[in-house]
Amino acid sequence: MSGVQFPDGFRLEPLRREHPRKTFRSGQAEVDNWLATRALQHQEKHLSATRALLDSRGTVAGYYTLATGQVDFSDLPEEIARRLPRRQLPVAVLAWLGVGEEFQGRGLGRLLLAKALRDCHDAGRTFAFIAVVLDCVDDNARAFYRRFDFQELPGHPYRLFLSVQRLEAMMKGD
Repeated sequence: MSGVQFPDGFRLEPLRREHPRKTFRSGQAEVDNWLATRALQHQEKHLSATRALLDSRGTVAGYYTLATGQVDFSDLPEEIARRLPRRQLPVAVLAWLGVGEEFQGRGLGRLLLAKALRDCHDAGRTFAFIAVVLDCVDDNARAFYRRFDFQELPGHPYRLFLSVQRLEAMMKGD
């Protein structure tokens, strides 16, 4: 997962006003609405960063949004929490990830996730965090992320995490 290559004709860019955000359709209204109405505003306020995957026509094929956050020590599994301070702990947040309906089934979701995790890993060299955390919109999303070693936070079946140790191993190709 160290190098992420998108298929020919696709390019990944920071979200910009001229990207056709409002026409993006993933099949998930929440995912579509975020990109159309809030992603750019949150980016301009430095609350999150969104990267758009564009095809050769400039259509948004997919996107992901990253942010930072905190998780309470008591929400973590015991095997992770035992060596950590008992307080709010820093996490990277994969806030949103979506692939347009016409682009689904081509592996772009996997590639977007790989790039988002690479971005988190690279940011972790400057800003420390203990895990990448995300909230799943449904069972299909949950199953997708579980295939990439994301685990449930105890008591929160749709809130998943990937420990920084597992992230580092993934980046080394383990």
